Amino acid sequence: MKSKYKAMVLSCIDPRFQLPVFKFIKKKNLVSKHSSFTIAGAAVGVTHSKFKKWHQTFLDNLKTSINLHKIEKLIVVNHEDCGAIKLAENKKEFIEDEIHKNSFQKLKKIVIKKFPKLKLEFYIIKLNQKILRVRSLR
Repeated sequence: MKSKYKAMVLSCIDPRFQLPVFKFIKKKNLVSKHSSFTIAGAAVGVTHSKFKKWHQTFLDNLKTSINLHKIEKLIVVNHEDCGAIKLAENKKEFIEDEIHKNSFQKLKKIVIKKFPKLKLEFYIIKLNQKILRVRSLR
């Protein structure tokens, strides 16, 4: 029997982006068809060394969703003006886009190794709430 659940959505706890994430999920026809993992920084939170204690928790939850819900895809939604990046980098000057891209690349590498059949999609929500898909990852 094919599961009615399609994906896990990894997103950030930032209150400014809860509604855009919900609208995005609705637009992708995933309401009641996805599991959620919401953590500070989204992909940054589950890959950056500053948040190392969180990494395994995410992977355990992803594995649980794969096993219980038979999801086939991980959809990752980061956002601009990320407070977790500011905490992790602990410096005034950094290139936020590079940190997001880095987190996506790290997460892709980890997920492909642990869950090779899982499809991946990566997105960034801009401050104007426009959502852009990130495709060019090594």
